[in-house]
Amino acid sequence: MTTSSTGSVPTTAPSASPTPGSAPAHPSRRWWVLVIVGLAQLVVVLDGTIVNIALPQAQAELGLTDENRQWVVTAYALAFGALLLLGGRIADFWGRKRTFIVGMVGFGAASAFGGLVSTGELLVTARALQGVFAALLAPAALAVLTTTFDRGRERNTAFAVFGAISGAGAAVGLVLGGVLTEFVSWRWCLLVNVPIVIVAIVAAALVVRESKAEGDNRLDVAGTVVVALGLASLVYGFTQAEDGWGSAVVIGFIALGAGLLALFVLIQKRSDHPLLPLGVLTNRVRGGAFLVQLIVGSVMIGALLYLTFHLQIVLGFGPLEAGLATLPMTLVIMVMAPILTKLLPVIGPRVLMIVGPVIAAAGLFWLSLVTVDGAYATHVLPPLIVMGVGLAGVFVPMQNLALAGVAPHEAGAASATSNAMMQIGGSVGLAVYTNLYASAVAGSAAVGLGSLVDGYSAAFVAAGVATLVAAVISFVMIRGSKEDLLPSGPVVHMG
Repeated sequence: MTTSSTGSVPTTAPSASPTPGSAPAHPSRRWWVLVIVGLAQLVVVLDGTIVNIALPQAQAELGLTDENRQWVVTAYALAFGALLLLGGRIADFWGRKRTFIVGMVGFGAASAFGGLVSTGELLVTARALQGVFAALLAPAALAVLTTTFDRGRERNTAFAVFGAISGAGAAVGLVLGGVLTEFVSWRWCLLVNVPIVIVAIVAAALVVRESKAEGDNRLDVAGTVVVALGLASLVYGFTQAEDGWGSAVVIGFIALGAGLLALFVLIQKRSDHPLLPLGVLTNRVRGGAFLVQLIVGSVMIGALLYLTFHLQIVLGFGPLEAGLATLPMTLVIMVMAPILTKLLPVIGPRVLMIVGPVIAAAGLFWLSLVTVDGAYATHVLPPLIVMGVGLAGVFVPMQNLALAGVAPHEAGAASATSNAMMQIGGSVGLAVYTNLYASAVAGSAAVGLGSLVDGYSAAFVAAGVATLVAAVISFVMIRGSKEDLLPSGPVVHMG
């Protein structure tokens, strides 16, 4: 089967035979699979932000230096980003249900370990272990969803729910982190994962059916090593760039990462059992969706970080109050998601992928107008509502487009790529926005809190510009009729 010359996603073939090991036959079981996968995605996304508010308390109790404190965040991102593609291929070859459960068990154990540690070094180790098992869990969860919902309206709904969880999870993490830190202990920001994981493991064992790639299941060892080192080097380089782009460490690691990823592409071209089949990337619609995910990842992490700084440092909110203050954006995303899901088959995903970023950018530009004496109700809340509306328009179709037309035996690799885009985007965005913030503060004519607000405004403007770039990417790359972009029959992979 081939695609059209425009590079749109593959069309459907109603007569296609069912995929071995695919979705459970009973319709109600499919929705339980969505609940289980949603829980898994929630804990993975939560752990990207839930410790942020808890860090000051953890640092004081464990005697962490400022440098080691940063590694509590970096260790998770580094292990997660470096091993995602490997985790996706393990899910394809070893079995998605099996990989999902192992990932859940390991993630829960690492979370329990992190919540009970007595030294800062052990906390960093626990966070790295969380990242390792998240790299198994996240692509396996998304691959399970992809093979369970393979067509039509149910697929659109499932991916819209999954997208809403992905988009809202970071903000939920800030709220939950604030609640647990203020009323219990920072340790519960890690321990809270354990009961969620236990429920998900039991449910997955009962409901999820096993599926795996058929045929040659050899692992591309050379590609695995090169891409893991490349992603780790890139993520580490961008993380260190938060203190400036000019150091030899930053330039060296980013250059090394880019070189290794280029080498990885060459290896994949020559391999007869590639870790990442290049067809996953080269389809124009999927490629556009991946690039949008990269930008959205940067915006969610960067914009939310500086928003929490403004709330706590300028407006004087406590951890819980700051977390709750970000909640309106999350609530708007959750309210808009089912509405936009019903509209999706009518107007098609392309419209949402263009208009959504434009609305989100408007909210970010509005947020950049914050002032030292501006109240939350007038200067922060309205832009958050606008951002929520725009981001919902992106999250509802984005995951569906990113995995459209992917063959069942490549579902894990494509899912891993989707997760990797969000993770790398977050690391890159955080570094870029931090540098722009620092430059704006240094060049500000204001003093005290005024200079900080100038820095936050610069970060919000940059995030808004990036979001407009996402709209342009969608306009150029996401093309095709709504029937092609949202097939009603089983998705047939490009040949």
